[in-house]
Amino acid sequence: MKAFELQNAVGLENLKLVERDVPKPGPNEVVLRMKAASLNYRDLANVTGGRYKLPYVPLSDGCGVVEEVGAGVTRVKKGDRVAPSFFQKWLSGPVDPVSQGTSLGGPIDGCLSEYMCLHEDGMSKVPDYLTDEEVATLPCAGLTAWRALVVEGDIKPGDIVVVQGTGGVSIFALQFAKAAGATVIATSSSDEKLDRVKKLGADHLINYKATPEWGTEVRKLTGGRGADHIVEVGGAGTFNQSLIAAKTGGHVSVIGILAGFNQDVPIALIMGSNLKIKGITVGSRLMAEQMCAGMAASRIRPVISDTLPFTDAVKALELMKNHGHFGKICLKIS
Repeated sequence: MKAFELQNAVGLENLKLVERDVPKPGPNEVVLRMKAASLNYRDLANVTGGRYKLPYVPLSDGCGVVEEVGAGVTRVKKGDRVAPSFFQKWLSGPVDPVSQGTSLGGPIDGCLSEYMCLHEDGMSKVPDYLTDEEVATLPCAGLTAWRALVVEGDIKPGDIVVVQGTGGVSIFALQFAKAAGATVIATSSSDEKLDRVKKLGADHLINYKATPEWGTEVRKLTGGRGADHIVEVGGAGTFNQSLIAAKTGGHVSVIGILAGFNQDVPIALIMGSNLKIKGITVGSRLMAEQMCAGMAASRIRPVISDTLPFTDAVKALELMKNHGHFGKICLKIS
């Protein structure tokens, strides 16, 4: 089989297509024939400057079909279409340090491969109405947005949600928020991309280059109230604006680091506004299964901007690096 390995050092130039043996399943293991994969910013960060022991196979998100099962497997059968879980051992309940050490695409070999061998617990069946590429967008980006708004945020009809930019998590958050009956305020540096999120249902649009103090603009748009939920994907460069944008008692889901790691934090604002700040790192298998059920009920389809052949994995990562996408970038494997 073919797989991409990040070999002797980090960097796109060190991501190489190699030949490997097709794995054989042990007890309670499943071999997947991979159909598609999708990219997350985490994948780019790991390939270009990651911290995991080399070599390994990158990419956290994929869709596969069960090719072979080992002794004792009961959760799936040959021919089932599944999505591998990002955290292989976070099945339900609260996250713990052990579960956090079982992520695909580093340290565990990821989805940039024609076949994968995983424990049967580390995957979920997926909705029939979605394509392979659409399924491949769910395990990280989809589930992160779902956990932020539905699991941790307890979103309700009439809530106000702020989504930042037009990457995978933000677009999923927009879709989940609209399905829940919420009002969505979307930010972007591109008027063209803002036009596209408007077509997806965004109610208010803010170009944050034209309006750097967009947190104050959110306040104006909400009559001084502020937003119930902030899907914070920027990191240091956007965090304080998110705090300003949030209503008293509002919920800020801290998800991304696109604009940096460290920022002076206005503690008095957090305390005075009784804000709930929650770090979000994807979710459990149970959450993923609940998300799939919710998506099927509303017939939500992921937004994919580009689908490239498996062999163009480096080109796909370069596209992400240059912010040349809207929603998700996918790879067709077979």
